[in-house]
Amino acid sequence: MKFQTVALCVCLSTVSAAQLRVGTWNVTNYSSGRVSAFQTSIYGEFQGRKFAPDVFIGQEFLSQAGVTAFLSILNTAPGSPGDWAAATFIDGPDTDSAFFYRTSKVTFLGQVIAAAGSSGTSGQPRNTMRYDFRLKGYSSERATISAYSVHLKSGTGSTDLSRRLLEVNNIISNAGGLPPERSRMVAGDLNIQNASQSAYQTLTRSVNSFGPFIDPIASPGSWDNNNSFRFIHTQDPVGQMDSRYDQILLSPDLVDGVGMDYIGVQNLVYSTTTWNDPNHSYRCWGNDGSSYNVPMTITGNSMVGSVIAQALVDATPANGHLPVFLDIKAPAKMRLSETSIDFGKMVVGETVSVPLDVYDDGDRVLWGPNGIAALTHNVTVPSGVVRDGGRRILFARGKPIRYQISYTATSAGTKSGTVTVTSNDPDQLTVSLPYTASVR
Repeated sequence: MKFQTVALCVCLSTVSAAQLRVGTWNVTNYSSGRVSAFQTSIYGEFQGRKFAPDVFIGQEFLSQAGVTAFLSILNTAPGSPGDWAAATFIDGPDTDSAFFYRTSKVTFLGQVIAAAGSSGTSGQPRNTMRYDFRLKGYSSERATISAYSVHLKSGTGSTDLSRRLLEVNNIISNAGGLPPERSRMVAGDLNIQNASQSAYQTLTRSVNSFGPFIDPIASPGSWDNNNSFRFIHTQDPVGQMDSRYDQILLSPDLVDGVGMDYIGVQNLVYSTTTWNDPNHSYRCWGNDGSSYNVPMTITGNSMVGSVIAQALVDATPANGHLPVFLDIKAPAKMRLSETSIDFGKMVVGETVSVPLDVYDDGDRVLWGPNGIAALTHNVTVPSGVVRDGGRRILFARGKPIRYQISYTATSAGTKSGTVTVTSNDPDQLTVSLPYTASVR
């Protein structure tokens, strides 16, 4: 059961102190080095803003040594919480993906090669990796994400287009085998020049008014060499900013305003006049839109300032990429004061009331006050049992909602039944509370 909530506005924190921040970055043939540049790019702060992801999905890693070196970069950076871990590197054809995560925010469930790369000229050039993880403190599929790290075939020739389409079809096929309640995302270097290409159309084709994956900033178009999309270009900060190769696409359940969800306004196009769109948490980190068709602005960069901008350029060799990130809201959590209701010994004609408290148990320390969904719930009682009130919404900033569950004895004997609590807690969509009464 899902309770629908509607966001009237988006409150975006300037620093990723809470919620779940997912970032992706093609780090360009990485094996070691660039330590200071990466640390400043990721944990440097400007006017209250910093990258500071909780999950980092990387492309163009060359070896396990490179993953180990990057993990050290994350854990030793000034300002880092130092709780980073990494998935084991899997070596495939060409360069490879890597996955890093904060152990205090997510539980890593495993990785698979969703589609294997080959060294030939007709298949996909690199492995597509799928990384499965779950938000900390949850146990259900509805708090689980499968992230596909992609580095699709580059180029604009007919063979390039067909190989990209093959890669995308492999992702769709693999995603179709996942539990239906599980969320999914595609993150990385798509190497797609415009939304009309078959690969992108396949990723986002219409299925029940949505696609298998959705652009959370609703910005389809011909991105290459197009000034209208300058705020979401990611390549090339060293040479010229003119391509939107790097993206994060989400499954429909992550943009439906229910439960675990993208922090942003669904179906609202990203601003074409400012990088600082208040309706979206999605950002192309470092790109303030002032450097279309030229190297990325360093001095006077209004998004990240000159120090972080310089670090991003230093971390990015020629023809490299900027990182992209977005924020995800954690699902609601519910706690009940009772696991059963005992009306005790009664006499015919007597009415006994038992309190039932419903708590919003969301971890605001871990996810922040705006980084977790409000709890919605409903208490349903059978015939003969009465409860006050109805569905309530809790924001975990005060006392719990208290219900009085009342039973009136109309005849002698042992009485029993079930009070049901439904909620938008993914781990407790339905909770059954047995009740008993002994009437004489």
